[in-house]
Amino acid sequence: MKMSSAQTGAENEEFDPEKFTKEQVEEYRQAFRVFDKDGDGTISTEELGVVLRSLGQNPSPEELDDLVEAIDVDGNGIIDFPEFMQMMAKKMQEVDVENDIREAFKVFDKEKKGYITASELRHIMTNLGEKLSDDEADEMLMEADRDGDGQIDYEEFTAMLAGGLKQQ
Repeated sequence: MKMSSAQTGAENEEFDPEKFTKEQVEEYRQAFRVFDKDGDGTISTEELGVVLRSLGQNPSPEELDDLVEAIDVDGNGIIDFPEFMQMMAKKMQEVDVENDIREAFKVFDKEKKGYITASELRHIMTNLGEKLSDDEADEMLMEADRDGDGQIDYEEFTAMLAGGLKQQ
């Protein structure tokens, strides 16, 4: 007999219903049901992208593959509701990180110019918080200032903090 992840409990360790409001759970349940065409409590991986887009997310094919791989441990190509909620918890954490980065940028962009000068950012990195050496700061700034204009805009700042994972 095949046990679902809900029965084994192995997959749902990260799913904490307290992270969601009742309204969010109901919204996600309704979206899940729309795409559960045969009513068996699962959606296919192909349908998952449609579900996420209906909830305001816009995953790339690579992000979708990564999400499915992370939550569909048995590899059967279908997602049940607890797996879906676990995935939504991860997506919500990503949004929180993006908001934190945006707020950090606003703190450094005091004049609201839409950029931080490389010299301002270098001063911050070598004098505040976990201080970087001059060489470390210079290396990060060379990588961050992709267009070489001496200014770090929001996209460059985000890419720098993400360790270069966000490619333009």
